[in-house]
Amino acid sequence: MTRYVAFLRAVNVGQRTVAMATARRALEELGLADVGSYINSGNLLFTATGKSATHQTRIRTRLEEEFGFEITTFLRTKAEVRASATAKPFGVIEPGHTHFVLLTLTPLTAAEQKSAEALSNSHDEVVLLGRDLHWLIRSKSTETTLGPKEWKSALPENPTTARNTTMMAKLLERL
Repeated sequence: MTRYVAFLRAVNVGQRTVAMATARRALEELGLADVGSYINSGNLLFTATGKSATHQTRIRTRLEEEFGFEITTFLRTKAEVRASATAKPFGVIEPGHTHFVLLTLTPLTAAEQKSAEALSNSHDEVVLLGRDLHWLIRSKSTETTLGPKEWKSALPENPTTARNTTMMAKLLERL
């Protein structure tokens, strides 16, 4: 049995409301075990056997049926969450700075890695570590120089969702 987190992209913003109780029930209906959620921003925890890619597809399909809109789903194992939550590619993060993990739907190609890391500048730094991108913002997250347009340009065929490392650490505690 493997413990997972399903990260849902862009839910509970605007009209894209996903009630976590309903989402948990949908995962239980798929036969997943020990289903839980963490805060209202699309983080679902569960235990299952089988292939990650199969679960990722099944969860996305079931949630889209339930809620009636696209819900890109990013699945990570407990080990992957631990690696992201504990990684220190930028050393100690200074107070007031923000460290995000940018989860990609599919592993990056060499060209995608180069394009994403080329977004780095004096304010924002991007590096690939393991499967996911780590993104340091040398200020609050609202002051980043990298918005959706830049990410879409760098990774046009590879959707992403971001979580800060504080949230990743809290998710790890619940796994």
